[in-house]
Amino acid sequence: MDKLKSQLEKSKELMQKAYNLQMQGKYEEAILNYKLSLDIFPTAEAHTYLGWAYSFLGELDKAINECKNAIALDPDFGNPYNDIGAYLIQKGNYDESLTWLELALKSTKYENKHFAHLNIGKVLEYKGLWFEALQEYKKAIEISPEYVIAKQYFNKLQGILN
Repeated sequence: MDKLKSQLEKSKELMQKAYNLQMQGKYEEAILNYKLSLDIFPTAEAHTYLGWAYSFLGELDKAINECKNAIALDPDFGNPYNDIGAYLIQKGNYDESLTWLELALKSTKYENKHFAHLNIGKVLEYKGLWFEALQEYKKAIEISPEYVIAKQYFNKLQGILN
């Protein structure tokens, strides 16, 4: 049991180091440390963050695969579903992204549902469903009143419609 606890702690340390490197824009180093963390003790979080790091390098297929690895480890963790949806939006696969974003909203372990609502709003806006998009942006703001990006999308679209 002590060995497992030690491995988990070391894995978390490496994941935190990777996250810090990623926040500094050092994506290659972050990726290396996420992989080291995963080698020691695989977690859904580390796979999701590794995917996020890949996305910053434009490697969206790798990012999606890492999110799918995260889901395989913890299907209740919502972040990778939202992230896949966001990556599919970047790839222009709007309809497919909606499926993943809806799964994010249904996830029992997802504290950032405002992100999924914003992303759904983006897709609806791209599809010309402006009033539906406004409702999604509004939901994002209701969940997280300080979410500036959602306010910007809401205000921009509302301004266009007025």
